Amino acid sequence: MTRFVMRRLLLLIPFLFLISVVAFVIIQLPPGDFVDTYVRNLEAQGGTVNAAQTAALRARYGLDEPMWLQYWIWMSNLLQGDFGNSFLFDRPVADVLAERVPRTVALAVASMTVTWLIAIPVGIFSALRKYSVGDHVATFLSFVGVAVPPFLLALVGMYLVFDRTGFLITGLYSPEFRSEPWSPAKVGDLLKNTWLPIAVLAVTGAAGTIRVLRSSLLDELKKLYVTTARAKGLPEHKVILKYPVRIAINPLISTIGWMLPAMVGGEVVVSKVLNLPTTGPVLLESILAQDMYLTGAIVLILSALTIIGTLLSDILLAAADPRIRYQ
Repeated sequence: MTRFVMRRLLLLIPFLFLISVVAFVIIQLPPGDFVDTYVRNLEAQGGTVNAAQTAALRARYGLDEPMWLQYWIWMSNLLQGDFGNSFLFDRPVADVLAERVPRTVALAVASMTVTWLIAIPVGIFSALRKYSVGDHVATFLSFVGVAVPPFLLALVGMYLVFDRTGFLITGLYSPEFRSEPWSPAKVGDLLKNTWLPIAVLAVTGAAGTIRVLRSSLLDELKKLYVTTARAKGLPEHKVILKYPVRIAINPLISTIGWMLPAMVGGEVVVSKVLNLPTTGPVLLESILAQDMYLTGAIVLILSALTIIGTLLSDILLAAADPRIRYQ
């Protein structure tokens, strides 16, 4: 297992290098650059910029260099821990990410935890009570969760909370707590503002997870080892939980690799609707403004999350299923 983990960690380096090249090229493919976007926005507000000023801006941001040289400068600085300077925010990219990434990861992990807490018991119940009223209700709700966009759930939830309580969920904190030091009251306000985005992302994720677990468990329940375990007189809860559930849960563990970045990507619109200061809105703004350093850094982080999540899922699969360890 140790050799496997070390080999995967070593493969992380060339993977991230190739992803950085592809991401940088794709970011540069649209016509124009950050200066063109900046000039258009300035002219839309009634300002004017002459050719000399435009050339000076390109020289200031290093956009007058060829693409390969821009990438070389970016990667050289990146290897020294310098993500560059954000054109959009006029701040170091590392500072912008230090504010946003921990909040985004915390939101994604909390949402994934709630997703599993909902999906695993409901999926097991749905498989054990096949075609019952509860199974049909769970199936209907999971289809609704898959079909309804997360931003619509966020809008409806925000409206219902405001209509019933008069409290508007927007941002991580209420205005009176934003500049206050940490205290039990501020923690309570944080939970009061974040339960809705966590619930929205969890419901959306749980909808598909329930269907996967139900299908996998139904396949396992038909196999002979389950019949043999029952014939030997094992209690029903041990027959179900010790054998078929452990195997049926493997597809859920294997999806950790894409669930983490999917949660981060899925919160873009939700964070926009609920005005959450996370990575999603910043990624959207940086793409629209063609802020290549900020966009590239966020794409690299999402890629690293995917690779690390895949490694984590492989380790957990080996821990949960002895057959994988033997192979």
